[in-house]
Amino acid sequence: MRKILFGLFILAFTVSPGHAQDAATQQEIDQVNGRIQDLIDSQAAEGKRLDALEKSVSDMQDKLTQPAANNSASADDLNKLAEQVKDLAKKQQDDNDLVLKELEKLGKGGSIPTASHKSPSVSTDNPTPATSGPQKGYYYTIQEKDTLSAVAKAYSAELKVKVTVDQILNANPGLNPKNLIVGKKIFIPQP
Repeated sequence: MRKILFGLFILAFTVSPGHAQDAATQQEIDQVNGRIQDLIDSQAAEGKRLDALEKSVSDMQDKLTQPAANNSASADDLNKLAEQVKDLAKKQQDDNDLVLKELEKLGKGGSIPTASHKSPSVSTDNPTPATSGPQKGYYYTIQEKDTLSAVAKAYSAELKVKVTVDQILNANPGLNPKNLIVGKKIFIPQP
């Protein structure tokens, strides 16, 4: 009986490690199966993403091959528009030249001299300014680097005429004090 007990004892120890090895092996197999399943899921997700990208590329290719929509301009349309803009610019320049010529005629008829802002030459005529209603005043031709405040100070100093920048602006509608045009005549009102 000793031999049988001893045999059972040996058998029990040999079966136990085999069973433990089977459990460890099974656990490793389950881990590998889990990783494989994760890879399969990841591959399926990447496949869906790839399909979406292919559809997006296909849609873009379709848009490129379609004829231009009605709201876009062709090169011919842009060229025509450029020509129209050039024509308008030329007409505007011609109008500006005509206005300047008329102003010069008025200036010559009213003996309006040109002047610099350091010592303004003054016409004491009673010309009609750009504002409504006749006013007394003087015409001044804008010189390079002139500012309205410098012109007002020069008139105040030389002729003892107290005129402000606001009065000059009111007498010359459309005059931009930040963009004075050299050679343009402005009206300096006499308060």
